[in-house]
Amino acid sequence: MTTELSSEKKGGEEGSKVYLFSIVLVAVLGGLLFGYDTAVISGAEKGLQAFFMNADDFVYTNGWHGFTCASALIGCIIGSAMSGLLASNLGRKKSLILAGILFFISALGSYYPEFLFFNKGEASMDLLVMFNIYRIIGGIGVGLASAICPMYIGEVAPSNIRGMLVSWNQFAIIFGQLVVYFVNFLILGSNANPVIKMVEGVNQIMNPEEAAWSIETGWRYMFGSEAIPAGLFALLICFVPETPRYLVSIGCDAKAESILARINGLTKAKEILNDIKNTMTVKTEPMMAYGFMCIFVGIMLSVFQQAVGINAVLYYAPRIYADMGFDNPMMVTVFNGIVNIGFTLVAVFTVEKLGRKPLLIVGSIGMAIGALGVAVTFGKADLQLLCMISIMVYSASFMFSWGPICWVLIAEVFPNTIRGAAVAIAVAFQWIFNWIVSSSFVPMFNIELTPGDGFGHWFTYALYGVICIIAAVFVWKLVPETKGKTLEDMTRLWRERK
Repeated sequence: MTTELSSEKKGGEEGSKVYLFSIVLVAVLGGLLFGYDTAVISGAEKGLQAFFMNADDFVYTNGWHGFTCASALIGCIIGSAMSGLLASNLGRKKSLILAGILFFISALGSYYPEFLFFNKGEASMDLLVMFNIYRIIGGIGVGLASAICPMYIGEVAPSNIRGMLVSWNQFAIIFGQLVVYFVNFLILGSNANPVIKMVEGVNQIMNPEEAAWSIETGWRYMFGSEAIPAGLFALLICFVPETPRYLVSIGCDAKAESILARINGLTKAKEILNDIKNTMTVKTEPMMAYGFMCIFVGIMLSVFQQAVGINAVLYYAPRIYADMGFDNPMMVTVFNGIVNIGFTLVAVFTVEKLGRKPLLIVGSIGMAIGALGVAVTFGKADLQLLCMISIMVYSASFMFSWGPICWVLIAEVFPNTIRGAAVAIAVAFQWIFNWIVSSSFVPMFNIELTPGDGFGHWFTYALYGVICIIAAVFVWKLVPETKGKTLEDMTRLWRERK
């Protein structure tokens, strides 16, 4: 028995589902870390803001805070842009190991950014720069994992259950967000979060004594807690095999066949191997080898997944629920996370039955209804419950559609010979629009044409609702259905469409 899960034993005629599910389970831990890292800021940001407001050498403005909350997204853009090059040259497995190491470094560095160079607890501009560097490092890991985890799963999974297995990656992302919401809630415990208000144009901490623990320590524990799953992922990924498609691309046909046999059985493995070799006559082809529309569809899937505005809810959930008047916004956020988990499972268990396109179209319509419901009810005290329900309809509709299905399609839709580079471009666009939506939400939400008119509240969600409708039309007209098709079928499809 080798140290890898991919020992050279060949499978029987049926293959081993236990083997397949074990390696997919390890891969989806990358999705869990993706969710954990991007959502940890939701609980930590108030304490972090108050900590840096104590700096003597600069004024920590709302602008600085917005940049700090979103700095990980800079790393996500870098990591996703690098993912194609790394996946094609290092392989899928080694790239995921690198992602795990980056997650681990970021968690410890964000917990203790003073390491080696600064005195603990002394806020300064230099320390803020160092903190953001650690967050960007973690973002690079997220960017790599977000592109390569679904690619990895898509390349090892049989075509008849590939959509379901890739959907588990989205379940892991949402589960990671729920876990960190709950971890943040437990870490905060009975300690108070700081109340920060603008007085004469300058932010001030209104209850520094009550919130002292969360300002000095609480946010550190929240970021540091990620080191546990990050270390586990970096260790376990060492024991999974490389994907057969990548092994064929570097000439390791025998090893690829061995892994395919363990997953699919001997006879089917030979068929799949021949199909892979027939569509991979060269390791890579020019990006536009299959036409503009192939790349355009992949990119726009990523753009719409973010442009529908979901991360404005996921990243700022506690603040949104606080603005709605709820006494315990963290508790409502945890409940929202549980709802999200439930509806992600809807996609996991229906994607192979209903197909990718129907789920995306129905989800887009559901999101539009939810977003427009928020636009109409937000800020009205007598409609508080209806507003909360609208937000949950909005997020739940995303969870069974654009959340998981976008990743499924990105993993499936590109031909073998351009998949690494094409996925990298698509996911980079995803993170770029993630940053645009996340950084524009607060200023757009707070737009007032006249004092107190709440224009930005309804305009923001109405805009998201309109984008959801456009997304539904895009899917209906341009996106190919990939249910039941092999990855090699997509090569033939795009050649015919070219």
